[in-house]
Amino acid sequence: MKSYTKYLWFNTKSRKEIVPIQHQVEEAVREAGIKEGFALVSAMHITAAVFVNDYEPGLWQDILNWAEKLAPHANYLHHNTGEDNGDAHLKRLLLGHQVILPITNGKLDLGPWEQIFYGEFDGQRRKRVIIKIIGE
Repeated sequence: MKSYTKYLWFNTKSRKEIVPIQHQVEEAVREAGIKEGFALVSAMHITAAVFVNDYEPGLWQDILNWAEKLAPHANYLHHNTGEDNGDAHLKRLLLGHQVILPITNGKLDLGPWEQIFYGEFDGQRRKRVIIKIIGE
């Protein structure tokens, strides 16, 4: 069993943004040289998410709108700490912080419309995602 680790860094222009990361994850799989295994892709910040969905900008806006309805920017108890990002923490819970993806024959083994995304909910500062690949 082999393992490989790569980090992706982000500093989004907007506080809330969805960033496609499919190509970076595919590149990491190639670099790892693993033919059969799994890739874990995980946001390393508690106000960001990693998820799989369709590559369609209208859907991305729908996702952001849906998350805002369920976890609106409001006055949360968390803000008593001096932060103003309670909604970003909740949005991460909605979309999830990581995905585990199968690798078959040296490539990501995803459905025909599945793509990987980084969701940022408290951006405009440097953050990272870890890609951890294991297999043979």
